[in-house]
Amino acid sequence: MDGTSKRLMDSASKMIDTYEETGGVNRIDGKNLPTLKAVVEILDDLMQILFPGYFGSRVPARSNVLFFIQSAVDSIYLRLTDLVTRALQSECKLEDCQKSMCEQMAEDYALRFIDRLPEIRSRLKLDIRAGFEGDPAAKSTEEVILCYPFVYAISVHRIAHVLYNLEIPLIPRIMSEWAHRRTGVDIHPGARIGERFFIDHGTGVVIGETTEIGNDVKIYQGVTLGALSFPKNPDGSIVKGGKRHPTIHDRVTVYAGATILGGETVIGEDSVIGANSWITASVPRRTLVTFQEQQSFRSLDRSPEPESSKPAIDFQI
Repeated sequence: MDGTSKRLMDSASKMIDTYEETGGVNRIDGKNLPTLKAVVEILDDLMQILFPGYFGSRVPARSNVLFFIQSAVDSIYLRLTDLVTRALQSECKLEDCQKSMCEQMAEDYALRFIDRLPEIRSRLKLDIRAGFEGDPAAKSTEEVILCYPFVYAISVHRIAHVLYNLEIPLIPRIMSEWAHRRTGVDIHPGARIGERFFIDHGTGVVIGETTEIGNDVKIYQGVTLGALSFPKNPDGSIVKGGKRHPTIHDRVTVYAGATILGGETVIGEDSVIGANSWITASVPRRTLVTFQEQQSFRSLDRSPEPESSKPAIDFQI
């Protein structure tokens, strides 16, 4: 054995030693996990049937569209069942866990997900219409579908959100992080987003797990809907769960670079949040928040509001 081969063998042996010494980051002899490649392939096929003729290499003719969709749905069902089985097994705490039990649950979850595809498609149509109507630069809905990154981001979110609500481990997060990697838009699959949602430009948007967004909301690039702070357990670990992210009511516009934080923060309907604003407390309905030397509130109603309903907090930047 020459020197190079011996050196490579020694490196491989030392790497194997770390598998024993550095636990928690390897799954040798463990249950198979869902793979990124398999999840992305399912997303690609879902995009083809949600937007036939726009994504993928095949454009189905109307005469054989039923065969095209049926074949795709059958394939998605089988592969999704396998991935969900792996995801369920990966988190199963039963010592006598039977794969057949996870497979039966996975089949049910896959069917329930596929049942929701028509609803997902209907909601995406409204999102795309909001994108077309909300951007004067958009010349057609075809341009929006093919060119606007928010379409892929919100499509993956609406898919992943259904799986998240079914309490399927891992797969929704894999989907959302893939969309984040591809579009620059980071939407946790747990976020609840209403109808006719539009993200203009999109890069740098972050929407946290417990965010609630109403209907007809429009946000721009660089917006963060995040957590204000993380309470800790007595041992110093972060408390999991709870409402950590803001609630955005109907018909709110949030301009570029704005940051809205906190589970108790509520943005009232018909409000406008100006660019680069920093908000950590609730904003009344029909309020304009602007960024100047200090952040100020101004009612969007023509008539003055009663004194009791005027904002009591003046945000210092």
